[in-house]
Amino acid sequence: MTDNPTEGPREPGSQWYDGEAGPLVRPYAMTGGRTQPGPTGVRFDLIALVSLDPAAPALDDDSALGPEHRTLIDLCRPETQSVAELAADADLPVGVIRVLLGDLLERGCVTISRPVPPAQLPDERILREVIAGLRAL
Repeated sequence: MTDNPTEGPREPGSQWYDGEAGPLVRPYAMTGGRTQPGPTGVRFDLIALVSLDPAAPALDDDSALGPEHRTLIDLCRPETQSVAELAADADLPVGVIRVLLGDLLERGCVTISRPVPPAQLPDERILREVIAGLRAL
């Protein structure tokens, strides 16, 4: 580690990390300059749920996947995660996560469960009546 105040502390042997600035690999480098996920421009809501597709092809020899893709796969392996959780756990911006998820979705590696639109949710009045009826039993 260096104590040079102009450079800031660095992790040993790491030329891609600056203690004050953080990682020196910019988000656009991780996505190849892309800002939209996939050719269709699919949008992922923050609360959309991402899980590994059980019918996904083997990923062991897929050289097109970068380390960030593999991190997302590893995060989804034990349980379904929301897009926001993946961004937090991977320590990457949500925009980058959306692009990377678009890549994984196109390869058939993940499935996305989109949130239910508010217009399709049950009416609060009906739910209150159901609760009142259950309490009356």
